[in-house]
Amino acid sequence: MHQTVELSSATPGSSTSSSPNEETNLTVGLHRHLSRKPETYFDEKVPIPDAESTKFSFRKLWAFTGPGFLMSIAYLDPGNIESDLRSGSVAQFKLLWVLLSAHIVGLVLQRLSARLGTVTGMHLAEVCNREYPKLPRIILWIMVEIAIIGSDMQEVIGTAIALFLLSSGKIPLYGGVIITILDTFTFLLLDKYGLRKLEAFFGFLIITMAITFGYEYVISAPDQKAVLAGLFIPYCKDCNYNALLQAVGIVGAVIMPHNLYLHSALVKSRDVDRSKHEEVKQANMYFFIEATIALFCSFLINLFVVSVFAQGLYAKTNIEIRNVCLANDDQNYHLFDNSTEPVSADIYIGGVFLGCQFGAAALYIWGIGILAAGQSSTMTGTYAGQFVMEGFLDLHWARWKRVLLTRSIAILPTVFVAVYREITDLTGMNDILNVLQSMQLPFALIPVLTFTSSAALMKDFKNGVSLKAFTVILALVVLGINAFFVFVYVKDVLPHSWLTYVLVTIAALLYLVFIGYLALFLLVSLGVTRVPFMSTRERYNLEDTFGVAEIDFYNTPAPSSANLPVDYPTGVADKSED
Repeated sequence: MHQTVELSSATPGSSTSSSPNEETNLTVGLHRHLSRKPETYFDEKVPIPDAESTKFSFRKLWAFTGPGFLMSIAYLDPGNIESDLRSGSVAQFKLLWVLLSAHIVGLVLQRLSARLGTVTGMHLAEVCNREYPKLPRIILWIMVEIAIIGSDMQEVIGTAIALFLLSSGKIPLYGGVIITILDTFTFLLLDKYGLRKLEAFFGFLIITMAITFGYEYVISAPDQKAVLAGLFIPYCKDCNYNALLQAVGIVGAVIMPHNLYLHSALVKSRDVDRSKHEEVKQANMYFFIEATIALFCSFLINLFVVSVFAQGLYAKTNIEIRNVCLANDDQNYHLFDNSTEPVSADIYIGGVFLGCQFGAAALYIWGIGILAAGQSSTMTGTYAGQFVMEGFLDLHWARWKRVLLTRSIAILPTVFVAVYREITDLTGMNDILNVLQSMQLPFALIPVLTFTSSAALMKDFKNGVSLKAFTVILALVVLGINAFFVFVYVKDVLPHSWLTYVLVTIAALLYLVFIGYLALFLLVSLGVTRVPFMSTRERYNLEDTFGVAEIDFYNTPAPSSANLPVDYPTGVADKSED
């Protein structure tokens, strides 16, 4: 069924009735009508001050401040913190340039995500629902849910370990895991007090992380020349295989798939009149500035963590740290044996080391920082899950139902490990979860590149030729890095049997086929006219949806299919894209 959608409205999704002849039109995707329902998080919208004479206004920037900082929290979750400390302990300061590069790449991708939400008034999950056929979008939803659940598990682990450290072991690990169920519901009550107060609370948690991890940075006093060299010299002298894997792991930990879905939704909280080109352009500018500031802050916090453990744990053996603990009469010395093996660092061992080296205050301050990281990312993960469910399935659950479902799925395996295994096994789960995040990344990255390159969706704000080329190359590099990370990890962990290899091969082929399917949509969106395995009629369907031929949604009525050739892209104005 062919229906036109007015993208200029501040509440997209309105449609016009179609005639019986239009029932046979080939147009899909954007023209699929979805009824509007009440939205999570957007019961109120932040008003934007009237335009001032100057080109830049701090009042306007303040009005747009919020979504980028909520998005940046995913760069500070416990999984990222553990990746940071391992980077420092394995490669000292030599991988700081990788961390910086990953944040720059993340900023570019987050900008695309924010532009999609700002221009269309729809977040990424909603656009996927409109543009992809039913089966692919259900598969996409499942993949994104897996990524969210994996991230949720990291947050649960981080919170449980933080509570264990802060209580000096009096709150057992399984107790900390269970507490995360209750505190999530408690924090969800905060948004009843207004959007800006909720954003202020997230700002408080980010400030808490900056102060706590900044304190550790100051007392550890890392070599500042080495820090600067690690940041700006893209080279890793004398780095071993473990350092290479850690470099790959940094990219996998920083660029998270569900964060692209989240950011595209958060920008809808600002009252932007999408019928006015200048307002949309201005909103894109302020959201980009805000995201840049937010990711710079998250980068500094990650830098603090890397540097602390680069200074304190690099090339240190278990016996050395054990002796430090004994010298300071710290009862946790038993966690380090008498071997000369390098210390295997995680967020728990890292906290114990800080306590041995700098006193109990350093351990408790570290625990407060990890707790803030776990709690803040728990909240944003909850919102990401809600947006994804509503967008893909048009299913509107109460938040407590959504939280109960995903948190239960995340907690069950975590509780099992917490009860029956050691704390080191619990922290070791982060490796598996980072691999899981890496595998899901294409299912956010490819759609966001596809839709932001679409003339039909983005109109004047679509990606230009240079940006298309840059982002596609960037996507290939990021996906290649993540594929290498997954391959190495799976190769080392999976049991060596013919049945395992057969099952993994089948799963890998299905995985690649689906990525290839999404890539076909991307190729058409980029303007490729000859697409493999696609008939002329199918290609015209996609051209109609993604705007290889531009649709004027403001003034162009849908033409009757009876007056057009059978292979003509119906509903598309006879006007080619520049």
